[in-house]
Amino acid sequence: MAEAGAGFVEQLKACAVWSWTYLWAVWFFLVLFLVYVLRVPLRIHDNWSAVSMFLNTLTPKFYVALTGTSSLISGLILIFEWWYFRKYGTSFIEQVSVSHLRPLLGGVDNNSSNNSNSSNGDSDSNRQSVSECKVWRNPLNLFRGAEYNRYTWVTGREPLTYYDMNLSAQDHQTFFTCDSDHLRPADAIMQKAWRERNPQARISAAHEALEINECATAYILLAEEEATTIAEAEKLFKQALKAGDGCYRRSQQLQHHGSQYEAQHRRDTNVLVYIKRRLAMCARRLGRTREAVKMMRDLMKEFPLLSMFNIHENLLEALLELQAYADVQAVLAKYDDISLPKSATICYTAALLKARAVSDKFSPEAASRRGLSTAEMNAVEAIHRAVEFNPHVPKYLLEMKSLILPPEHILKRGDSEAIAYAFFHLAHWKRVEGALNLLHCTWEGTFHEVSVYPKKELPFFILFTAGLCSFTAMLALLTHQFPELMGVFAKAFLSTLFAPLNFVMEKVESILPSSLWHQLTRI
Repeated sequence: MAEAGAGFVEQLKACAVWSWTYLWAVWFFLVLFLVYVLRVPLRIHDNWSAVSMFLNTLTPKFYVALTGTSSLISGLILIFEWWYFRKYGTSFIEQVSVSHLRPLLGGVDNNSSNNSNSSNGDSDSNRQSVSECKVWRNPLNLFRGAEYNRYTWVTGREPLTYYDMNLSAQDHQTFFTCDSDHLRPADAIMQKAWRERNPQARISAAHEALEINECATAYILLAEEEATTIAEAEKLFKQALKAGDGCYRRSQQLQHHGSQYEAQHRRDTNVLVYIKRRLAMCARRLGRTREAVKMMRDLMKEFPLLSMFNIHENLLEALLELQAYADVQAVLAKYDDISLPKSATICYTAALLKARAVSDKFSPEAASRRGLSTAEMNAVEAIHRAVEFNPHVPKYLLEMKSLILPPEHILKRGDSEAIAYAFFHLAHWKRVEGALNLLHCTWEGTFHEVSVYPKKELPFFILFTAGLCSFTAMLALLTHQFPELMGVFAKAFLSTLFAPLNFVMEKVESILPSSLWHQLTRI
């Protein structure tokens, strides 16, 4: 809720700045016209008299043209905002306001600190960076070439937003590159490849890097984006594992020889963990679930400090597929801790295990007559806890809202996390008899209205610009239909607007010598 309030305040500040900028831009041109067209080289009082005379002689056509021009400008801004939102999934004005106006308004940007700590192997710094993180990489994100692209082939639409892909590009540069890449030609090519926005350019760069030597990150890119099936991706990841394991062993021996070698070893560690994790996910996709579970357990034992990858969430999903509920409970006992950041996967999996014990015999009518048993009360409390953490999940599990492909990044407690969880765990809830019924009864009886923050159907500034355009268009129409009445209102508004400035100028003129004002007016 604090983050929601802070976001609203920042948006309100940006809205106020944008509103005043727009209004003053219109009147700025009017003032320029008054100053440079009239050019009255008299005293200040005489200048304001001339200005007042000029305003009194303005015809209704002038006000119609002024409001019409404002409406046209607002309409053009609205069209551009809508086009930008349809193409990139975000508001241009909001993006510029947060990026450029937020520092001026006293906002603090923690991205640099998060990025600097994201690849640190120390557990304390990892926990610190994790606690400050707002947008997380989806632990169960799909393969771009083998899964996301299938949606594009069928519908012709992009399954990922520009913002989501931009976050992935930042992750790739953080995890797969280091400062010493320029010393190795293949890694230097891949360093540029991760910055490329065109998929074909990235794939071409990866092939170019492989022509020089066996490059693990080049195989990763091809497995993620060029492979059209999971089997092809797995084959490429196995080649990446062979190359990445060799680099990891070499850098491990040199890691204490300087900061450059430490950064290189950290990068090689990230590459190796990523490859092994994706290999386990390939095995899970291809139906070799027990093999995937073993690979995940071995990876978590080998690299216990790299909790930022959230490999335990992959393990929980695979264990639920095997219906190994005792093993699921053991994993939850280790990771469902107050000191660790919660997730929808942890909260709702815990609720599923509690519901499994009572859901097959649960009846709302019987429970209302005799009251809830201890086991039923525990299940209801676990569901309450899960829904309080992320209230968006039940609508997807109960199929009240349609599922879409999960994004590559999720916002904790947001709609994106609910989609990512339900996409993979809906089948596990359906497998437990009566679990969805218990979830529906508990959720419907307790949580009536669910907040949709931080999901937004339309960016605020599209609605704001639409309202501004409509308002100025209405003023132009009223001025055209009722010129005398609107002229009176416009003159009263202008008189009120310039009254404080006129009052100040008169006071200043009465204090300072007239010769000084005469010299200033001549300048």
